[in-house]
Amino acid sequence: MNVFDEPLLISLLKRNSQPAFRKLYDHYADHLFAFCMQYTHSRETSEELVEDTFVWLWRNRQSIRQDTTLKSILFTRTRHYIINAYRKTINAPVFEDYIDYLGQFEDRSFNHLEYDEFQKAANKAIDRLPETQRKVIRMSRIEMMRIKEIAQTLDLKEQTVKNQLSLATKTLRRTLRQLYIIFIYFSFIKVLFHFSIV
Repeated sequence: MNVFDEPLLISLLKRNSQPAFRKLYDHYADHLFAFCMQYTHSRETSEELVEDTFVWLWRNRQSIRQDTTLKSILFTRTRHYIINAYRKTINAPVFEDYIDYLGQFEDRSFNHLEYDEFQKAANKAIDRLPETQRKVIRMSRIEMMRIKEIAQTLDLKEQTVKNQLSLATKTLRRTLRQLYIIFIYFSFIKVLFHFSIV
């Protein structure tokens, strides 16, 4: 009988068993991939994040306690990689709070729809920035250009680029924080409604 005995598999993993690692991978990979897809909507990115999670597991196998719940560890690590992925594309610390909030609930069926709307609103907020701020924030946070490169491209002084980036970031954080509060409110209403009909 092919029984999934996690404590035994963790014990074998700590002894460098690759078959045990493969069995853990086969058991959790699809669940982690689905979790990533809710936020990234990209198969390629989600696959990379799952692979990163299991690379981390193998490298840290000796420190995993045998009586631990591996599911919690893997999902926490994957969540960390998701946040890092978003940090590379948009300077929105609120996104971390957003995932923290949604992570409290087992039923995440509405998460990707909510974040789609949240992301659309964030893009609109960027579009409403003054032209120079808009260009600077997109070059810095989306195209991952350095201050010097942005300055050369826009024919601006580096200090001017830094100032414009700072202004744009403050405006976006203020706007996104307001959006976040609105989304939390409506999500809370959904949760209350869910429990009222159960």
